[in-house]
Amino acid sequence: MELRHLRYFVAVAEEKNFTRAAERLHIAQPPLSRQIQQLEEMLGVTLIEKGTRPVKLTEAGHFFLAHAKPLLDQVGELKSMTQRIGKLERTLSVGFVASTLYGLLPDIIRRYRDNNPEVEVTLHEMTTVEQIKALKEGRIDVGFGRLKSEDTSIRRILLREERMVVAAFPGHRLAGSENGVRLVELIHESILVYPKAPRPSFADQVLAAFNHANLTPESVVEVRELQIAMGLVAAGQGLAIVPESVQGMHHRNVVYRKLIDKHAVSPIFFSIRHMDRSPELENMLAAVYAIYDDLGIPHTKETL
Repeated sequence: MELRHLRYFVAVAEEKNFTRAAERLHIAQPPLSRQIQQLEEMLGVTLIEKGTRPVKLTEAGHFFLAHAKPLLDQVGELKSMTQRIGKLERTLSVGFVASTLYGLLPDIIRRYRDNNPEVEVTLHEMTTVEQIKALKEGRIDVGFGRLKSEDTSIRRILLREERMVVAAFPGHRLAGSENGVRLVELIHESILVYPKAPRPSFADQVLAAFNHANLTPESVVEVRELQIAMGLVAAGQGLAIVPESVQGMHHRNVVYRKLIDKHAVSPIFFSIRHMDRSPELENMLAAVYAIYDDLGIPHTKETL
């Protein structure tokens, strides 16, 4: 059995169609079918039910798929780590969600660069879902995101829970609520959530906060990104619930009011490939904890 057999089988299983799988793999369909047949002969079991459209896996096929995908992820991870270690120049590619750029991420990156001047750091704005994909493909080495992931090839370290706040136009009735706002006070408002895609996203965290309180907003408007949501808030077109770090995005026509509901929080995760224990990542995590310690931010420390 060779890696190509695993790769071909996973493509067919995920696409549920031999033609689409062949296109994805950039090979013709007949050779793909032969490779799957050869794999079944080597294993001595049937992996794909014959004559089914879309493709259906047998019980053995589901078992094989569940174990083949992590193996392929580990191979990709090993390739990325080896390539980085083999380079003469030390590099670290960082993915981040937009809201973290208005919080402590700039301080963390500056601290890391000051302590590791020999490492070239590059930053890439992307959603948490995009970060997971980029980590697996080796395009980034670490991601700062907000969503949990069940992908076993990715390790997530919870850095801290960040409070959510309400962004409103200064003339809004809730803008004067200096002591804070409750979610129940927002259900009759137009709630702007972002990003619209890909999902799941921070938008789902906001909706989950309402759901946790057994509340349903009357109007939910999905927008493409944080900056658009804040622009619409400034225009008086609705309210946005955002992480408190977004208060660093100063706008003369936007005020922020804290959410009192205890569960209205958004986690920040440090995501890496599961096997990656490089010094660059250890030093980045150390920079995070050093900033938190300097500012007295509660957190739990983990090691790689």
